[in-house]
Amino acid sequence: MNDAAAVREAARATPWNPFRHGAFTIMWSATLLSNIGTWMNDVGAGWLMTTLAPSPLLVALVQAATTLPVFLFALPAGALADILDRRRLLLLIQLVLALIALALGLIVLTGRMTAAGLVAFTFGAGMGAAFMAPAWQAIVPQLVPKADLSAAIALNSVGINVSRAIGPALGGAVIVAMGVAWPFLINAASFLAVIGALLLWRPPQQAKKALPAERFVGAMRTGLRYTRASSPLKATLARAIAFFLFASAYWALLPLIARQRLGGGAELYGILVACIGGGAVAGALLLPQIRKRVGIDRLVALGTVGTVCTLIVFALANEAFLAAGACLIGGVSWIAVLSSLNVSAQMSLPDWVRARGLSAYNAVFFGAMALGSLIWGQVATWFGIPGALLTAAAGALLGIGLSWRFRLQAGGTLDLAPSSHWPHPIVAEDSELNSGPVMVTVEYRIDPARVQGFLAAIAELEGERRRGGAFACGLFRDAATPGRFLEYFMEDSWSEHLRHHERVTHADRHLQAHVNQFHVGDEPPRVTHYLPSDVPAPKRSD
Repeated sequence: MNDAAAVREAARATPWNPFRHGAFTIMWSATLLSNIGTWMNDVGAGWLMTTLAPSPLLVALVQAATTLPVFLFALPAGALADILDRRRLLLLIQLVLALIALALGLIVLTGRMTAAGLVAFTFGAGMGAAFMAPAWQAIVPQLVPKADLSAAIALNSVGINVSRAIGPALGGAVIVAMGVAWPFLINAASFLAVIGALLLWRPPQQAKKALPAERFVGAMRTGLRYTRASSPLKATLARAIAFFLFASAYWALLPLIARQRLGGGAELYGILVACIGGGAVAGALLLPQIRKRVGIDRLVALGTVGTVCTLIVFALANEAFLAAGACLIGGVSWIAVLSSLNVSAQMSLPDWVRARGLSAYNAVFFGAMALGSLIWGQVATWFGIPGALLTAAAGALLGIGLSWRFRLQAGGTLDLAPSSHWPHPIVAEDSELNSGPVMVTVEYRIDPARVQGFLAAIAELEGERRRGGAFACGLFRDAATPGRFLEYFMEDSWSEHLRHHERVTHADRHLQAHVNQFHVGDEPPRVTHYLPSDVPAPKRSD
């Protein structure tokens, strides 16, 4: 079944279909428990910093330490998730995260935690989350059939927001009843649920590949090339920056809003974050119908406007019930934008580079959140919390206009399933897989009257070459023969070129067919492969 057919099939399915699959149900339930623990941990860290060093910049630094590692390590994490055994990688990461949370809780329990130590532990947990995110996102297609994939992604979002609704409130209650160390200790225990689920899961057997796994550095390079050459993915990243840079303001400053603006304690802070989660859950149930009516681009704009309203209420209101109402609106708006951007990122990526592409999206998401947290913490230090929130609201409105030209992928418009339409290259003798670079040329004969159309089509095809792994592309014309053109593209090695054969998609096939329509003659365009010469260069006689 191709991607377009899978999307149509998913549209006829119910939102609960993924729960028919035991592996998904077990993993979803375990992740829900673990995410509740993580949100309790985050509430504990934010609240603990208000007692250790209650400056807006340091409180915001806790949020930045959570998100900055995802920005810094996203590309290595995506490459590892695409070339290693994802189940084993996830087991190792979960174990490390459990040990970090346990050590943090024990140190806080003994009263020896410092502001710098809290930031360091938070950064360490953020590193674990950075390496976990792309691998976790990439295993979802292995838990359900393709027809249920969209519903599974939506249910994962619902699970995250259910945990956001429960975890913060529970974390605030635990802090009041048992002390600030216990959210960290409970979080450490919650990782055991995911470890158990991963041990029970048996991934489907993958077909053995003829080519060796990509090398780590080369895999990162290829992921970067794909991101740079993919217009749909770049559009998604631009819209993400325009939103998250400003929406980060209320996440970073919420502990101080609860403590200083509203005069509350840990319980109020937990309730506010829980209201955001509750709004997000409600929004997730309404989104399919809203998206169908207004489209994905307008939905992101509406979610941004809702976030602006939330920021303004936080800046002006002094009553807890008004802030709670704003949190509900903020939660609906947050899930509207976040789920839409997630769908667009997923629909912009073929399977072979999915983890690396999603890691680029995660880098932008968390990088914008981290940078925004630092900016709004400093602005609040200079001009007060209301000034920072109102400035962020104005910036978010400006971002709608500046980013509107970047269109998002709603699904079904790009068929990124492998097409296998490139024939295996004909070579005189077997070539070393690591030999390179490789140059491929394609010779076209074009009617001189149609050259301009051909040049526009070949410019689009260049994007396909680069997305597949080419590091250089170009087009030459024959000075002696009008209408004779030679396209070339170069790749790192013979193995990379063979991988390019496996990567071409049905969307790429349509692009290539469009280019070939300009070619005249009975024979198709001539394709030639060039390898490095083993013949030594002649010695100079002078």
